[in-house]
Amino acid sequence: MKFGVIVFPGTWSDRDCGGVVESLQDQGAELTYLWHRDRDLKGCDCVIAPGGFSYGDHLRAGAIAATSPIMASVKEFAAAGGLVWGICNGFQILCEARLLPGALVRNDVLEFRCVWTHLICERAGTPFTGTLKDGEVVRIPISHNEGSYLADAATLARLERNGQVVFRYADSRGRVRRSANPNGSAHGIAGIVNEAGNVLGMMPHPERASDLLLGGTDGRRMFESILRHRPLPTLVG
Repeated sequence: MKFGVIVFPGTWSDRDCGGVVESLQDQGAELTYLWHRDRDLKGCDCVIAPGGFSYGDHLRAGAIAATSPIMASVKEFAAAGGLVWGICNGFQILCEARLLPGALVRNDVLEFRCVWTHLICERAGTPFTGTLKDGEVVRIPISHNEGSYLADAATLARLERNGQVVFRYADSRGRVRRSANPNGSAHGIAGIVNEAGNVLGMMPHPERASDLLLGGTDGRRMFESILRHRPLPTLVG
């Protein structure tokens, strides 16, 4: 399984994601970095848009990155069924690129939040959550200023109806409560997939919860889920 981690100007979680992939080489993981100005996805099976402040978050978080050359290839890759994973700023980029619905706006507390959160997994059957169970609570940190998920009522209803909400902020017992929501996201949403289930966007950072030295390993399980997923043949060179 070949992972491609995109590098934009201002990206800073690319090496964190890459480090997790490298630690899984004995399980068949392969790593390559993808430069934002290139169009070649280098035969990757899963493309990761990592966290950071791509292009300095000018205009809006993720807005400029969404128009970069590499994203044209990512759109084609996703349309053909390839796995695409946006984390934090990567989630913002996927929304700006219209690979996922909705938008990420300023945290309702009007401050940057960098804390550990509990998430309840509501859809374990995706390529990204195959090692999790429905209703399982995992502990993964956030680090963002514009992480409040927002969408119109019709879009939120469609996401709920189609089972596209993968993670919600919850307390340690899995209860979705306002007190457990760190940024004011609608419906407590922390992560969603597209209708086909091959594109995931999430604000929490699983790469930061992939080693006991960092405080936990729940995030590592998502990388392992992708490794266990049977990839489609290479769709974009």
